[in-house]
Formats: sequence, C-alpha cells, structure tokens
Amino acid sequence: MKVVKELSACGGKLIKLSHDSISTKTRMNVNVYLPKQYYAQDFPRDRRIPTVVYLSGLTCTPDNASEKAFWQFQADKYGFAMVFPDTSPRGDKVANDPEGSWDFGQGAGFYVNATQDPYAPHYQMYDYVHKELPQTLDAHFNGNGVAKLDFQDDVAITGHSMGGFGAICGYLKGYAERKYKSCSAFAPIVNPSNVPWGQKAFGGYLGDERTQWQAYDPCALIKNVKHVNDDKILIHVGDADPFLEEHLKPELLLEAVKATSWEDHVQVKKVHGFDHSYYFVSTFVPEHAEFHAKNLGLI
Repeated sequence: MKVVKELSACGGKLIKLSHDSISTKTRMNVNVYLPKQYYAQDFPRDRRIPTVVYLSGLTCTPDNASEKAFWQFQADKYGFAMVFPDTSPRGDKVANDPEGSWDFGQGAGFYVNATQDPYAPHYQMYDYVHKELPQTLDAHFNGNGVAKLDFQDDVAITGHSMGGFGAICGYLKGYAERKYKSCSAFAPIVNPSNVPWGQKAFGGYLGDERTQWQAYDPCALIKNVKHVNDDKILIHVGDADPFLEEHLKPELLLEAVKATSWEDHVQVKKVHGFDHSYYFVSTFVPEHAEFHAKNLGLI
C-alpha cells in the first residue's frame, strides 16, 4: 500500500491510500480514518480498535463521505476507525457504460462480482470489499508497534444508496460466520432486482438470468438467513428523497421479512423533509455511530 496523503482531522488523521488489487486487477484508492485513540499514549496496546466500513453511493469516490458525512467526530467519540472504499475499479482499461451514464460502470460497481464481459475482468467488487481489502489493510497497519486496528473481526458496516444496498447485502451474505457485528444504511436500494437502478446494474454485471441476481438481493437473501440474538438492521430514509418511490422502496424489505426470523428486527425510520444528499446522511450519522458503537462493545 502507498500512502498518498495524511490529513489531520478532528483528533486523528485521515489516511489516503492506494494499492494494486488482486480482485479488480487495477489500482484502487481507499481512505482510512484513524481516531484519536490510535495516537493516544495511554491506549492499551493489547487492545484492537474496531472498524466501521462505509460504502458510498453512485458516482462517489472515497473522498465524498470522508469530507461530507462527518464520521470522524463520532469515530473519536467512541473509538473506532473508519474505512471508505472506492465504488468501482477505475482506469482507461476498465470497461465503462457505453451510453456514458452515471448509474453504471466506473463509479457504480454495485459491490457485486461481475460475471459478464466486458465487466468480469475488473468488476469484482464483492470480493474486493469483503475479502481482499480487510486483509490488505490488516497487513499494512498492523505490522508496527503502535495501536492495532481490527479490520476482520470487530467490524461493522454501513453505506448510502448503492452503498446502503452493498452494506445490507454484505452483512446478510456474511451473517452465518458473523463477518460484521452490525449493519445500518442510509437510503439503501433494498430490492435491486425490482427497481431500475438495480435491474440495469444486475443485468449488465450478472446477465439476464435472474436467479443469479438473488444471490445479492437483500429481499431474497434475508428470507434464507436465520436471525440470531437481538441483531437489528437500522435504516434511515428521507420522505423528500427524489429516488424514494422509484429506486429505494424500503417498504419492500419490510414486506420481505414478514413471517421470517427477521420480522421486527429491521428498523426503517422515514424522516420528514430530508432528501438523498449528504445533508441527510450527516444529520443521522451520530445515531448510526451510536448503534454501531454499542454492537462493537464500545458503549
């Protein structure tokens, strides 16, 4: 990994990194926020600092949430690190949407492993986010004598829009082995198989066979994942979100969990007057941070 830049922020530092990815076969960028506890002289060196992974939405880079969501204040408050991956592979050799639209291709990888050409060689975002990146970060940050960071065990996941979908999908697919301690989402695409954004992405990356889509669709996954303990999925969405009725449809996830072990364990909070922007996300980051801090044992 190459450190591109270190920026002091709040009580810690935002580290901008890049590395060659085995999964995507491209150079990938990722931002990591190290909270003030990482640099505290009295922090117990036998303890690991847990991590919250934030998956961004369409067109975003690792910088959007780093600059606009204000997670850093919360990371310092509770003592967790933040990981902000990119939303897709990038580069001149990486296939893009031939129509040049913003909701497919570069900047819109949808966190799946593509099976269709010309996207399959590079768009392996599920493996990148959930398998390769945690190992790569662990190797980079935990090879010295300072405080240790936990990228593989005490980890929570959240995301916005396309990233909210990616967070719920990854949480449910890794639920049996407790890959993530908790999951939340801001305005997620909960049923991509049945909305335009998801249908375009799944069709392009996974092909026309809809049975392949079910392996990533939260509304299909949650019916086959047995809920345990008191785990909850926390979701916020604004009632003034312009994408609410066509692309997000959070009510479909609530319908999907009826008569399953997840019934009453998915909480959708529809908040009045909020849209799809980072004004919305940043407003409710403190509630999501507290939610994850409790599940990570920090409260």
